[in-house]
Amino acid sequence: MSKFSLDVLQQRVFPFVQSSDPDVVLGAAFGEDVAMTRVGDDLLISHVDPIVGAIGNIGWLAVHVACNDIATAGIPPRWIQLLVLVPDVHDVELLEGIMRDVRRAADEIDVSIIGGHSGYSAGVSRPLVAVTALGTASGRTPVRTGGATPGDHVFVTKGIALEGTAILAEDFSDVGRQLGLSEDELNAGSAIMSEVSVIKEALALAELGATAMHDVTRGGLLETLLEIALLSKVGITVDHARMPIPPIVERFASTFDFDPLRMISSGTLAVTIPEDLVDSAYDTLNKLGVVYADIGTVGSGEGVRLQKEGKVVQFSDIRCEEDELARMWERYPR
Repeated sequence: MSKFSLDVLQQRVFPFVQSSDPDVVLGAAFGEDVAMTRVGDDLLISHVDPIVGAIGNIGWLAVHVACNDIATAGIPPRWIQLLVLVPDVHDVELLEGIMRDVRRAADEIDVSIIGGHSGYSAGVSRPLVAVTALGTASGRTPVRTGGATPGDHVFVTKGIALEGTAILAEDFSDVGRQLGLSEDELNAGSAIMSEVSVIKEALALAELGATAMHDVTRGGLLETLLEIALLSKVGITVDHARMPIPPIVERFASTFDFDPLRMISSGTLAVTIPEDLVDSAYDTLNKLGVVYADIGTVGSGEGVRLQKEGKVVQFSDIRCEEDELARMWERYPR
């Protein structure tokens, strides 16, 4: 699955989803992954996300991915609703497996399952799970994608291309073997999936004073930084040599021929930190035991400038429809 292009979204989607309700503080907006709705004296933060690009652990992954987006607003996720569709009426064991995975993830991050829908459809060739996650601000000031300011440092947690690598190891293991990956390498790739949650670091950095945060999902880190730059009306300069690319990701990228900067990577948090809070951010992440890298800075201009091997490449175009995992599904259909 891939997203529609920004042009399509602006012409075919956003004109029909605007609201005049005064209690809608933040409605549908490109790059902002949550809605904010005033309920009494509080703000309800909500987000919905589907997972169709994975099969193994799909229920577990769907819960974590949706809850990550609530956390990147600086708000603890509290409730989830889910939609589960399987291809056939006889896929009851598949359904139960997905629900067990959903329950496991909900227990891990202490969220309550409050409802949803399950069913089957011949129109889907593999399972689809969509999760709506919700939480209340309870006095916290939400962090938005478009909050980066000149002088901020750009942090990335854990590494890049994490989720995509893990999905390739799980759902494309047969292809990986044919391409020369060993069982140990496939197991190491699968193990990366355990890194998918960004909740603890997102909440801690929001409390510290992060100006912008975004979970790195479809389109990879490059697309994420472009969205932060566009919405914040800034330019971002990053150094490729400081990109945290785990060795197992490099191995998969070389084997499957994908660009780690454009690969989906739930579990990676991109966050901008004011200059005077950088040392505190180091301390916070070190205490949490979260691996991180300070990869660049926010400045004037627009788009993303990537410094690599003595050259600077400028990226300005939003291409949310492009993602390396979607390309893998096209190349190696299941």
